[in-house]
Amino acid sequence: MINTEFTVSLLDRSRIRAGESEPQALRETVARAVHAEQLGYARFWVAEHHSVPGIAGSAPAVLLTATAGATSVIRLGSAGVMLPHHQPIVVAEQFATLSAFAPGRVDLGLGRSPGFTAPVRRALRQRDNDFAADLAELRGYFDGTAEVTLHPRPDGAVPLFVLATGSGLRVAAEAGLPVIVGGPLLGVAGDPEPGLAALAEYRRAFRPSGQQPEPRVAISLDVLIADTAREAADLLLPEAWAMAQSRATGAFPPLEPVAVARSAHRTPRQQRDLDQTAAAAIAGTSAQVESRLAELVERTGAAELVASGSTFDRSALAASDAALAKLFS
Repeated sequence: MINTEFTVSLLDRSRIRAGESEPQALRETVARAVHAEQLGYARFWVAEHHSVPGIAGSAPAVLLTATAGATSVIRLGSAGVMLPHHQPIVVAEQFATLSAFAPGRVDLGLGRSPGFTAPVRRALRQRDNDFAADLAELRGYFDGTAEVTLHPRPDGAVPLFVLATGSGLRVAAEAGLPVIVGGPLLGVAGDPEPGLAALAEYRRAFRPSGQQPEPRVAISLDVLIADTAREAADLLLPEAWAMAQSRATGAFPPLEPVAVARSAHRTPRQQRDLDQTAAAAIAGTSAQVESRLAELVERTGAAELVASGSTFDRSALAASDAALAKLFS
């Protein structure tokens, strides 16, 4: 069993379905947040992607403002805003403004991933930056120590999180901030030892801060639940197939129905990529997912799950969200 103090939240990337408009995908993200609040989820995260054909979520602060207007108690966060794409003061102003509409409910997750392609990086005016320095500058606007005063002043604290890989963990530890980790660091589909060593070093090097007196780790991965293991594997297939296509073509397509993804011709490389994506997720019945999550939480010492699963069938996704919430109710 998972500790009852464990927190579970959802991450929605505003994935577009085949035949669906991009504005509809954004409206569906807001609708999913409303459903997450009804199910008792602690937090709802959105992400930042630029010029990715299958993803409509490019402006987290704007999308979260719409989500704030449709909800009342669930916490809302970015997982995350990519700090190299922005001036720190602009990010601070955006999330301080968001906090005015949802006081005490806003979390700011920050990452340092580059733009998807070279043209996107040029369009973003992306620069070689010092992530730690930009993070410190942004933090100064919120705590009032910067040379420029932030307006509006946030209505309550805006907690910061770091989307962390190896060096990101070091920055987070030195800044005394919680981390959100995923992928290879979790060792779900590979050797867990490097990830465990990295998390141990984060905890060892952690410097307590006013926001965070002790280290805190959230784990992020695709989690999907269905009545049978086969049905759960089917739910995972549209996202896994889109990922396999993107690695082969450089284009990340909209999600397609399970039947289309299952019958599509695959190269051996695409099949390997599809299998790797599936292996890095947790999909199955409620009992199977609970068992695998309990093992992962025990291994990583995580305090929160950021479940990022997606599939073509929105009603099946809603049922999966409900089943996952029930595990922690």
